[in-house]
Amino acid sequence: MSGQDRRLALGLMLLAAVMAGLDAVIVRTLAGGVHPLVIAFFRAFFGLMVVLPWIVARVDLAASPYRGLHVLRAALKQASLVAIFLAFTHAPLADATAITFTTPIFLTLGAWFFLNERIDPARAIAILSGFAGILIIIRPAGGSFDPWLLCALAGAILTAVIQLVLRRMTRLDSADRLVAWNLLAMVPLGLLGALPVWVTPTPAQLLLLAAQGLVGALNMSLITRAFSLAEASFLAPLDYLRLPAVAVLAFLFFDEFPPWSTWAGAAVIILGTVIASRGGIMRRR
Repeated sequence: MSGQDRRLALGLMLLAAVMAGLDAVIVRTLAGGVHPLVIAFFRAFFGLMVVLPWIVARVDLAASPYRGLHVLRAALKQASLVAIFLAFTHAPLADATAITFTTPIFLTLGAWFFLNERIDPARAIAILSGFAGILIIIRPAGGSFDPWLLCALAGAILTAVIQLVLRRMTRLDSADRLVAWNLLAMVPLGLLGALPVWVTPTPAQLLLLAAQGLVGALNMSLITRAFSLAEASFLAPLDYLRLPAVAVLAFLFFDEFPPWSTWAGAAVIILGTVIASRGGIMRRR
């Protein structure tokens, strides 16, 4: 891997962080006018429309051995999106984003509980740091506790469950089929979830929803391309660029500025996950 590839991958991850921030801004802008279940449906629908030509041209859907697991993963993904959208709608964007960084912590716990993976000292530090960071951000003992941040926590836990399911599916299925089946299954599931609360969006709202689908598809493409250029150990910590990107956009669009507890809690969570990832690299070596 050349230095030029690393710089390009870094730029792609930075752009992906901005796309993630724009996603959160769109959700907050639609708050009150479009139900989170409807937002989740249209995000999947417009995202599928963007990549449908690629699916038709390149993906052999019938070759997948995991039909039922694809539906389960899509349902979990839909639930995680709705939970995070609820947090973005009602809680400070930077706080909700920082809470989602705990996904690797819950993935470690899930791998220990369901896959019998060993928790070494580095992973134990990551788990303790993750929960300490959560407590710093949500401040449960203080008067400023925001219960909507628990939705972001639920989204992080569901995302960890999805990654555990993916660990099994990647053994016999290709990445292309995993992406294609996930989008194809999420659209009908999202519609079923949205119908009980359905209110047809206005043209302006539909334009924002279409932009969100495009942003989501572009974000996925940027991250995929970045990981094809550089190793995961170099790129994984760059996911934390989402926090400053969201913080800047939240300030520009909604005049939100994260308090010190958000940055402190996020720093504790990030430190723990970095220690755990470095420990994993040393074990593999």
